Amino acid sequence: MINNLTILPIVFQFLAGIILLFCWGKIGIQKTLSILLSLISVGIAIWLFDTTWKQGIQISHAGNWDSPFGISFVSDVFGATMVLLASLSGLAVSMFASGSLRKERIQFGFFPILHFLLMGLMGAFLAGDIFNLYVWFEVVIISSFVLLTLGGKKKQLEGAMKYVSLNLLASSLFLVGIGFIYGLTGTLNFADVALKIAEIPNRGLVNATAGIFFVAFGIKSAIFPLYFWLPAAYHTPPAAVSAIFGGLMTKLGVYSIIRCFTLMFGGDEFLGPLFSVVAGLTILTGGMGALLQKSMNKTFGYLIICHIGFIMAGFGMFTELAIMGAVFYLIHDIVVKTNLFMISGLVLKMNGTENIHELGGMYRNHALLSLLLAIPLFSLVGFPPLSGFWSKIFLIQGGLESREYFLIGAIILGSFITLWVVGKIWLEVFWKQAENLPKPADGQYFHQMSAANRWLMVLPIFFLASVSLFIGLGAEHIIEVSRKISTDLMDTGPYIQAVLGNQITQP
Repeated sequence: MINNLTILPIVFQFLAGIILLFCWGKIGIQKTLSILLSLISVGIAIWLFDTTWKQGIQISHAGNWDSPFGISFVSDVFGATMVLLASLSGLAVSMFASGSLRKERIQFGFFPILHFLLMGLMGAFLAGDIFNLYVWFEVVIISSFVLLTLGGKKKQLEGAMKYVSLNLLASSLFLVGIGFIYGLTGTLNFADVALKIAEIPNRGLVNATAGIFFVAFGIKSAIFPLYFWLPAAYHTPPAAVSAIFGGLMTKLGVYSIIRCFTLMFGGDEFLGPLFSVVAGLTILTGGMGALLQKSMNKTFGYLIICHIGFIMAGFGMFTELAIMGAVFYLIHDIVVKTNLFMISGLVLKMNGTENIHELGGMYRNHALLSLLLAIPLFSLVGFPPLSGFWSKIFLIQGGLESREYFLIGAIILGSFITLWVVGKIWLEVFWKQAENLPKPADGQYFHQMSAANRWLMVLPIFFLASVSLFIGLGAEHIIEVSRKISTDLMDTGPYIQAVLGNQITQP
């Protein structure tokens, strides 16, 4: 269905960034406007999801140039769901940043860049052709590099250089892959490529092209063995930046893998075993890395890697049930990982350190707050009936259905490692007696902050914890959405028909 308002989430974030640029130096106004604009963005995302769910795929053709000749923006249930999740995370991070960031950092342009980053993410989720996806990737990389270096501390610059170097390499490979796709098919529109690439007799060349995309997106997704940049980069910026990165940045790579490989390379005999092996090794190496960390941020960074493997495992099985589990896990993981990095920032603000072995006494001193923080922590583990539980059940069922016993073993082992790590954090940070704690790096304890700033740090954690509870306790709704997405990914005919319309006679 043609709907020119499909691009509204992108345009609104762009306008939000421009408005905030005009408020440069006015810290209080920027904070208030960012939160209000983020609330409106959530409303727009809900509208887009509801419209897509009820009326079907929504399409906007730039300049009224029909596919495959013009630039198309496509909102299917998968893309609309990702836009909604990005909006929810953006709102939470906007609130958390308003309470936690120092004025000096905000004056460097944090809030405008945050909204430009969200614009790039939403553009990527709604992109209808592969070159358009590449353009939005570059918007995201530029914005994220600015956020990583905000403040200019040495460790931030070191982490940013590692981050941008590897991502520029990934972008170069992405561009090479786009060149191969255009050379093979003469088009870059996802739907048109899906039709034409299946007719190419030289499957070896198609597989080589798929391998280029796999490496490019694999770097961005932080899968084995391309993940080493992530733990070195994600712990260096302020918690508000780490939160948006931990929740959404690697998921953009995962989304791109799922979108491109289901449409262009789905069901290939070469790719299935490759995904399975990489997924299992990603789970194991990420989990082992998390076991060795003392810093909460670094621990959560390695758990990002581990749990990216869970999503990739479902995709490697390539059955409808397994992909449903992977999509469910993707939804759960975006919310939980965003929240965990905000929790790490709150703990740092309250205690002056995020070193697990130097912390203690949180439950004794802040019982209600500790119970709130327990929700995302134990959702991550997957205690029933919390959000992580249901997706793992579907992934294991999908593994049994496809006889992927290696992946089943990796998922179970990864779950036990996550339980061990979260249990260690809970015992060390919350249960044990507190010792002499250092002063926070910015010279201000949590209890010395204004009441408004304290609430702005706690409320987004409560907000995302509530979303996690809804995902777990209202799992039937998320299952319905995940099943619809998995069905659409396995059967791409309706997507192709909706985008190309009368230009084809059959999907």
